[in-house]
Amino acid sequence: MEIEQHVWGFTSEGEAILLYTMTNAEGAYVKLTNLGAAIVAIGVPDRNGKIEDVALGFNDFHSYFGDSAYLGKTAGRYANRIARGRFTLNGRDYRLAINNAPNHLHGGPKGLSEVLWQSRTEVNRVVFSYVSPDGEEGYPGTVGIEAVYDWNDRCELEITYYAKTDAPTILNLTNHVYFNLRGEGNGDILSHQLQLDASRYLPIDRNIIPTGEPAPVEGTPMDFRTPKTIGRDIEADDPQLGFGNGYDHSWAIDGWEKGKMRRAGMLYDPESGRTVTVETDQPDIHIYTGNYLDGIGINKQGKEHRNREGVAMECQLFPDTPNHPQFPTAVLNPDESYEARTIYRFGTK
Repeated sequence: MEIEQHVWGFTSEGEAILLYTMTNAEGAYVKLTNLGAAIVAIGVPDRNGKIEDVALGFNDFHSYFGDSAYLGKTAGRYANRIARGRFTLNGRDYRLAINNAPNHLHGGPKGLSEVLWQSRTEVNRVVFSYVSPDGEEGYPGTVGIEAVYDWNDRCELEITYYAKTDAPTILNLTNHVYFNLRGEGNGDILSHQLQLDASRYLPIDRNIIPTGEPAPVEGTPMDFRTPKTIGRDIEADDPQLGFGNGYDHSWAIDGWEKGKMRRAGMLYDPESGRTVTVETDQPDIHIYTGNYLDGIGINKQGKEHRNREGVAMECQLFPDTPNHPQFPTAVLNPDESYEARTIYRFGTK
């Protein structure tokens, strides 16, 4: 395994933005940056051995600031939405920034996706660290966080988040990478086949907030228990798809147990033969089909990003968990350690 590091650029304050490249024995690679502890690129082979970049990103570091699509970034302190930016913890009410009206999204306008993380390299990994101070974006407690990216010769990208807090808080971390297994800039993902190990999903309201308990996928466009193309039902006359202009939903992973890894699903592109299988210890896989990518900027191929040219497969807690006591808890206490792990296994068939 080879890890290279170079300076990608500098902030207006003169801070270095770093770019790391991890390359395995096959020549497959992962590129990361300390800006938002983000994935910039993932190069993996197709069925003929041709390596292409299958992760959406920008062609320069400037575009990663204020990125409304969170391309490849670490989302938090709370990934996904919190209704009206409000929650109650231990009898105290908290108010967060509204950056996805009327909701709080992915930690707010200056969340973990917008900060420069400290970084270091180890044998097969890059480790990013950040201390989020008490009150940052309205969240209680000072929280120390590590984002660990491991890459190996089997083309497995493992992402593990660790955290500790000095006061009760809520925490939900994930990476917001978007995949196009044909290669970035090579069209939409509607012909990709998606399979999810999930017999239930979370219905949402018009503000993309869960309405309550998970519901059966059977008989709905949300049924991916057997592989089907993303485009087959995405335009179906169904209110759920209308609310998000496509898929922007959470699926409850079958058989989830706290702290145990389970397969969540697989994405497959018949044209290239590439696959990515997802395993996680989180209860939810959130599928977002890039329904609002138009106009966000230029990709690494020099082309405009377009709607539905990537699909995010985010493993996390359920959206708005602090306001749904029946969901697996998002509370982190000082005597506890936070850990969230996801593996993306790339292959071909």
